[in-house]
Amino acid sequence: MAPATKDDNVAAADDESSYHLQPPGRDKRRQRDPRIRDQGISCMLNTEVGAVLAVIRRPSDLSAGTALPVGPDTSSHNSHLVQSLQSLRSLIFHPLRGSWRSTDPAVYISPFLDVIQSDDVPAAATGIALSVLLKILQQSIFGELTPGAREAIHAVVFAITNCRLERTDPASEDAVLMRLLQVLTAVVRSDASALLTDHAVCTIVNSCFQIVQQSAARGDLLQRAARSAMHDLIQAVYSRLPDMRSSDGGPVDSTPEAEENIPQLSYTAQCMVDIFHFLCSLLSAGDPVDPDIGISSEDDVQLFALELINSAIELGGESISQHPGLLHIIQDDLFHHLICQGTQQDPLILSMICSTVLNLYNFLRRYLRMQLEAFFVFVLLKIAGGAYESQLQEVAIEAVINFCLQPAFVMEMYVNYDCDPIRHNVFEEIGKLLCKVAFPTAGYPHSIQIQAFEGLVAVINGIADGVEIDRPLSRDAYEIDDTEFKPFWLERCDAHKDPDTWVEFVRMRKMKKKKVMIAANHYNRDEAKGMDFLKICQLMPTPPDAKSVACFFRYTPELDKNKIGDYLGDPDEFNVRVLQEFAQTFEFGGVILDIALRTFLKTFRLPGESQKIQRILEAFSERFYEQQWTDIFASKDAVFILCYSIIMLNTDQHNTQVKKKMTEEEFIRNNRDINGGMDLPREYLSELYHSISTNAITLHGSAGAVIPELNPNLWADLMRRSRAAEPFILCEPKHKICREIFVAISGPAVATLSCIFEQTDDEEVLRECVEGLVSIARIARYGLEDVLDVLLSCFCKFTTLLNPYATSDETILSFSNEVKPRMATLAAFTIANKFGESIRGAWRNMVDCLLKLKRLKLLPPTLLETDADDGAGGHHSKSESTSGVIFPSSHPGSGRQNVSGLVGRFTQFLSLETSTDLMLNAGTEMEKNLKIIQQCRIGGIFVDSARLPSESLQSLGRALIFAAAGKGQKFSTPVEEEETVGFCWDLLVLLTISNLHRFNSFWPQFHESMATVSQFPLFSPSPFAEKAMIALLRVAARMLSELPRIDGRQTEELIFKSINLAWKLDKDTVDGCSDSVAQATAKILNGYAGSIHTPLGWKTLLHLLSVTGRHPENFDSAVETLIGLMSDGGHVITKNNYAYCIDAAFGFATLKISPLETSFKMLELMADSVKWLIQWHKSDTGSFCFSTTSSVEEGNKTNMAVNLFMRLADALRKATLMRREEIRNQAVATLGRCFLEVADELEWTAGNCASGFTLVIFVMVEDLQEKMVEYSRREGMEKEMRSMEGTLKMAVEQMVEVYLRFMGRLASGQGFKSFWMGLLMKMHKCMKAGLGEEGLPSPVMQELVPVLLKRMIMEMKERKVLVQGEGDDDIWDVTNIQIQWIAPLLKEELFPEYDDSDFRFSITSGC
Repeated sequence: MAPATKDDNVAAADDESSYHLQPPGRDKRRQRDPRIRDQGISCMLNTEVGAVLAVIRRPSDLSAGTALPVGPDTSSHNSHLVQSLQSLRSLIFHPLRGSWRSTDPAVYISPFLDVIQSDDVPAAATGIALSVLLKILQQSIFGELTPGAREAIHAVVFAITNCRLERTDPASEDAVLMRLLQVLTAVVRSDASALLTDHAVCTIVNSCFQIVQQSAARGDLLQRAARSAMHDLIQAVYSRLPDMRSSDGGPVDSTPEAEENIPQLSYTAQCMVDIFHFLCSLLSAGDPVDPDIGISSEDDVQLFALELINSAIELGGESISQHPGLLHIIQDDLFHHLICQGTQQDPLILSMICSTVLNLYNFLRRYLRMQLEAFFVFVLLKIAGGAYESQLQEVAIEAVINFCLQPAFVMEMYVNYDCDPIRHNVFEEIGKLLCKVAFPTAGYPHSIQIQAFEGLVAVINGIADGVEIDRPLSRDAYEIDDTEFKPFWLERCDAHKDPDTWVEFVRMRKMKKKKVMIAANHYNRDEAKGMDFLKICQLMPTPPDAKSVACFFRYTPELDKNKIGDYLGDPDEFNVRVLQEFAQTFEFGGVILDIALRTFLKTFRLPGESQKIQRILEAFSERFYEQQWTDIFASKDAVFILCYSIIMLNTDQHNTQVKKKMTEEEFIRNNRDINGGMDLPREYLSELYHSISTNAITLHGSAGAVIPELNPNLWADLMRRSRAAEPFILCEPKHKICREIFVAISGPAVATLSCIFEQTDDEEVLRECVEGLVSIARIARYGLEDVLDVLLSCFCKFTTLLNPYATSDETILSFSNEVKPRMATLAAFTIANKFGESIRGAWRNMVDCLLKLKRLKLLPPTLLETDADDGAGGHHSKSESTSGVIFPSSHPGSGRQNVSGLVGRFTQFLSLETSTDLMLNAGTEMEKNLKIIQQCRIGGIFVDSARLPSESLQSLGRALIFAAAGKGQKFSTPVEEEETVGFCWDLLVLLTISNLHRFNSFWPQFHESMATVSQFPLFSPSPFAEKAMIALLRVAARMLSELPRIDGRQTEELIFKSINLAWKLDKDTVDGCSDSVAQATAKILNGYAGSIHTPLGWKTLLHLLSVTGRHPENFDSAVETLIGLMSDGGHVITKNNYAYCIDAAFGFATLKISPLETSFKMLELMADSVKWLIQWHKSDTGSFCFSTTSSVEEGNKTNMAVNLFMRLADALRKATLMRREEIRNQAVATLGRCFLEVADELEWTAGNCASGFTLVIFVMVEDLQEKMVEYSRREGMEKEMRSMEGTLKMAVEQMVEVYLRFMGRLASGQGFKSFWMGLLMKMHKCMKAGLGEEGLPSPVMQELVPVLLKRMIMEMKERKVLVQGEGDDDIWDVTNIQIQWIAPLLKEELFPEYDDSDFRFSITSGC
């Protein structure tokens, strides 16, 4: 609006002074002198007056070619027009006239208005007069504060809307009409337009639309001008809407200061409401607006009206919501017309309707919750689903995509509809629709399929961008607690503006909605199972209440309506309560009876039994009577009777078997006196009759998802429900709930994009497809591991690496010449690198692809070159991958992944494929393939596996173990099998070393997988066990090198348990790889012996050392390792590993390939180890760290040193049986020396001493004697027999020496007599043993035994161990008797007190 003007003299003075005071150079465009401007207006008016006078006075209408009467009559007829014009001319240049802006506009516009309204002037004069008005309005000669402006502007409106064109020919009339359109537009856009009233504005718009109607039968130029003017008018009017008050149409700012500065508007928002209502009425289907004038077509009017409505909405924007009248028209009339017209067979109209709804969504969606849902359900989704012709479907698909491109559309549809139990799944249906249309079919691709595909990718990308606002959490973090029942059907979210509140609210509702749909499926098959499922899922309280069951029947779609009707009509008390609650869910206020009954009966099928019908109608009648808005019905019984009558009328009118139909009079007569003894109003019954006869009440049957047609009754019901609808929740485009949004379409989306990727050859489509699939991976890492597994499985399939029927050459050829396999490979491994933490079962496919690349020799040689085996325990560099690719410091190995540029790699890849220069310099096909594989960064999967959660890590390890065991693998040669198995274990080593810090959390599952594969039907332990043994030893070495950084005790137990398992799979494993095992074992024992703390670890390693040392090539290193351990025993030898060291030393000492020096060294080390036992026994802080249950013989655990000594003694005893005499003798001597050394140092008991003799010394003597006898009876073994005899002699001597040393302790025990008898028996047996065929005793033993016996008895007597006593059981007597048998010659010398008679008596008595 123009600023307010002052009095003309003051204004002129001000303008003049401002002109003269303008400093030079302030603005190049100098302000115009008001006097000059006034002079110009005067000239213009003078010219136009002269022109009009000239045309009026012209004797003939030359333009029309018709003669006008000339003479006095004509002059008299136009005299008043001429006089008014001449009066104006005389005023124009009058010196006292003053400024034009201060002059009443009626002075200079009235003559021209008279010309316009006159029917006696030619068209040229009318046109000139209209031109003058146009100039006056455009030049703003008068404004809203000019005196008389209000009357003047309304006079202009009246004149141009009553312009007379009776004497105008058609050609001239078009020119006048075009000028009229210009003036109408200028009026609305002028400074004085604020003075127009609502009626004037509506009159202007109506006049313009009349010209639009007339132009349909005229030239195209006039029609376009008229429509353009209509657009200008609508834009000019509705551009003021944001400044209107919602109450009276005044300015929005109502403060006193604002009221002073902003002039009041005369026309209000009411005219905009009226105009909008008029535009909406043009959308209704029916006859043209004015058939007499002849509009071009009904569709043309609707399209034009839609354009104008769109303009009004675009200009009004959000301010429409401040005007209830306008908002109500949009909510009701406009949307009803849009939905009804949307299904018409016109693509252009549908496109405009979709654009209109899109604008309404952007500006007013908070107030259109139910209307938007209705539009999608009844129009857009129905057409896009293929229910109409392909052209309409294409328009609908395009509209769906446009909606989806709105920043928050997807989230808002999901939150406001999909998560509401009583609303449609709008977003889910949109997503599945796009997937269905985009899915490749015969003749793919069609344009509509490409369009849907692009829309689907856009939706997925939008979700992926929205979900990445927080770090991924575990699957458990997305679980919802629903352990107790809470009402949810009609629950509202009051805090819909607080995201922290409504997010959990809608997530809970969505989960319950999913379960309700499952319950509906169960209920349709079995009512009892459906109810049980509702209780189990906490969708219904226990015991169930009637309201919950009623809501389940009322709001659950796809329920069997027959079963609902049967349930509601059942006479059971609970069923009756459910029926009452069911009726309470309906709102019938302000609704006539037949519409209420239709709404009620569409939710179920009325049962056939009359009693059930009666109960149902009684409940309905009671509810309707409670909410009736008039006093028509006197009681609910009247409603009930009339309902029965309506149902009977419906059957009568629409049943084909009824030949004679009921008339209106009969219907009225049948319902007399039912309203408390009175008649219902005849008009009311007549209206019911015609409604039923023209529109049948449909009794819906079984369950189904068919969308009904939108009839007026359904729309009226929707409008009633919209008034109580929950507020529309506005969402931000980025939110964590995007994860749940994608879940709704995850399956179809992955399947569709995968199929498109498989079938298309277009590079642009491939790029977009990969972009969409990568976006799915970005979403899936937020707790959707199963989706990511499916996605990766599809990519692995597209690589062609897993084709079991293709040869290696065919696979190489396909991989080299086709872009799709390489893209799939790059995508699969890139996703594995970026989002490996969310991969589970798909690791198996990834490992299979990796092994195939290995067989095809497409992996870079540096893949496994890491410092994993560095004995110093070095760590991996995080900046360099095993594939040789240098990663930046922000690589996803730590922290949140940066995935913003993930798709760029594929775009670059495609550009490489089409770049001729790069192709020429790329080298061979193999080199190009290697470059592609290098881009995959395969090594990063394992090197950076520390970021993987335990579940993903376990899945990857399991996949590698299964592949190493041959699961899903086919090998052409044994060499290929061995290389593949070895490669799998190398990767496992790399994986394990990268995760040593959490070894205990994942290795038990690895161990279990190893045990599982051993049970496979076709499992072959070789080379699995061999490669496993080597790999596990490498892991053990690295693990021991990093102690104490990790928990070594449990970790050590786990790894050596697995080593033993691998060994058990194939006992010959170690022999097959003795060199590798020996080197690994020696490396561990030489470098990390001090870090081994568990008995299992020592047992395993020393056993491996012994077994591998049997091979000549490994013997020296093994012996050297063991000597190093036992020589430095104070640091590494403990009670935990002592026994295993002795066993190992014994093994090397007795090996056939062992030189004598080595055997002697081993025996010497064994003998020297006694000092450790003595030290441990004397020390209270010995190396007792762990239980030794598995490392010592069963016995008295209170004296550990004695038990360990027994282990040493037993090993030496076994060494006494060696065939080499030197070793035997050395072993015997060593054994005796060891016993003598510990005799006084360890805590020996009589039992321990006796056990030592029984288990070691006696056994040694018996074994040597048996060997001697055996050799004596073999031919040619004389030398061996004599050698063994010599060893036996040493053994017996050592036995006596040891006995004499331990005699005191032995004698203190209760079993000494038995022990002594056993010793004498061993002596007797050695002396009497028969050699050779003759059975002669050994001369050596014959000579030696008496001497030793004498020595023992004499010392026993001397030490008072053998003392003559009383009784037959005395040891003295027993010894005397035994001496008679063994060495009778010693009897008199040793036992002179006894005579022969006593001996004979004893013998006789004994016999």
